[in-house]
Amino acid sequence: MKKQPLKSMMHGAFVLTIAAFIAKILSAVYRVPLQNLVGDEGFYVYQQVYPLYGIAMTLALTGLPQFIAKYVAEQEATPDQSTQLQQLASFVTRLSLLLWALIFFFSQPIATLMGDGALGPSIRVASLTFLLIPPLAMYRGWLQGNLILVPTAISQVAEQFIRVGIILVAAMSFRRLDWNIYQVSQVAMIGSFIGGIVACVILFRYYRRANPQQTNHLSALFTQKTEKTWRRRFFIEGGFVSIYSGYLILLQLIDSFLLVNILEKRGLSPLDARIEKGVFDRGQPLVQLGLVVALALGTSFVPMLTRYLKEKDTSEFLFSARLYLRLTTTIGLAASVGLALVMPYMNYTLFKDRAGNDVLRVFVFSVGLMAIVHGYQSIAQSQNHFRKALKAAAFGLLAKLIFTPLLVYFLGTMGASLAMLLALSVVLMALVQQEQPSINAFWREDHFGLRLLLALAVMSMSILLVYGGLTFLFGGVLHRRTALLRTLVGVFVGIVSFGLSLVYLKVFTIEEWAVIPFGKKIVQKVGRKHET
Repeated sequence: MKKQPLKSMMHGAFVLTIAAFIAKILSAVYRVPLQNLVGDEGFYVYQQVYPLYGIAMTLALTGLPQFIAKYVAEQEATPDQSTQLQQLASFVTRLSLLLWALIFFFSQPIATLMGDGALGPSIRVASLTFLLIPPLAMYRGWLQGNLILVPTAISQVAEQFIRVGIILVAAMSFRRLDWNIYQVSQVAMIGSFIGGIVACVILFRYYRRANPQQTNHLSALFTQKTEKTWRRRFFIEGGFVSIYSGYLILLQLIDSFLLVNILEKRGLSPLDARIEKGVFDRGQPLVQLGLVVALALGTSFVPMLTRYLKEKDTSEFLFSARLYLRLTTTIGLAASVGLALVMPYMNYTLFKDRAGNDVLRVFVFSVGLMAIVHGYQSIAQSQNHFRKALKAAAFGLLAKLIFTPLLVYFLGTMGASLAMLLALSVVLMALVQQEQPSINAFWREDHFGLRLLLALAVMSMSILLVYGGLTFLFGGVLHRRTALLRTLVGVFVGIVSFGLSLVYLKVFTIEEWAVIPFGKKIVQKVGRKHET
């Protein structure tokens, strides 16, 4: 590859990574003011319908574009390629229309199954986002396949800003215009649809500029037939990326159907059950934030692992795969333990009360499990092991369906948190069992597992000692500002103590530190101070 195209591609990849990071932060952070403005019941209404929007956007922005981009990158720009892309666009459009029709026309039965018939209008509005899948997926996929990555970044950030802005305006209208919580949910979903339309317009303009032949792959949408081989590959490869990208959303969708109904059977009134679900859903933005860094690692590691396999460089592949798993495990578990320790103060800071502390403390351990699952899934993706990984995902969803009713009935929302952890554990065990032993050995080599546990113990003791000292000196927390300060102190102490423990306990080898960004400088600086 020539230097200029390579430089352009690297610039685009960097911009895309930053955009994805910003979008994830926005997607997690806006839920805090939303809950503050509409309360736990209003938050419940939004979170009940959100998984439907989340599934549509996962298909449109992640799963299908990656599949289309891979195909475009594999083939040369020929008339045959254009015909096959039109066939694919036709198939995606038919599938999207089918999903929209099923959700739109069966919105009331879906709402009833969720335990709240008033959700019907919000579900109908949310279904509109499925109509945006064909243009978003095809334009993003074609541009990414031709290494034109900046439009994807711009459209992603623009969509999130518009969506979040409209959601917050709707939430403020709940107070100022005396809207009810269901009206807020409907307008919030309209905002998501408008954001998607803006993203389509941005992508189309870049597509027209980059495609001088003006070949519109969305033309002849209902006249093209898709070959069976392409349909099979579409469902396996596209389905693989879509399912794992939106796996937490799928688990959340199961909770939307089961949790309120089971809580009512447990003896709670409909209102109390919905408030309990709203409190439980506080964990969603916390988990999203905890996963941002761990999931971002896949952006750089998957292409690198794929390249090593193509070059048949087994030693580099194994080294990179094990390092990737060590990094995701370290970041994921540190985030889980840290969030659990600061949860009482963070919950009060963000959501105005201490409701659900214990439930949320258990819930955030899904960050660690999901991070490791994502690591194994990315390695399977680089090896084209799609079918086995899809089976693992199916086992996890089945486990969630089995465990949630039983555990929630006896333990309430604590049971829902435990069911989430059990489901992710099932997926992880299935992925580990399918992976080669040389990769699974990452946990035992150089006593990595033991050293990591010691580092987590040091971090935990440091945070607990500091919190104990603050409570002894200044007493308990009575105001949100005090809770915020203690949250920030806990985060700072956790990061510093854990970072130093990683170096002093030699959790990573010198060779691994050399590969990690800024790792060499960190080791040299800390090591120099340690020697003096």
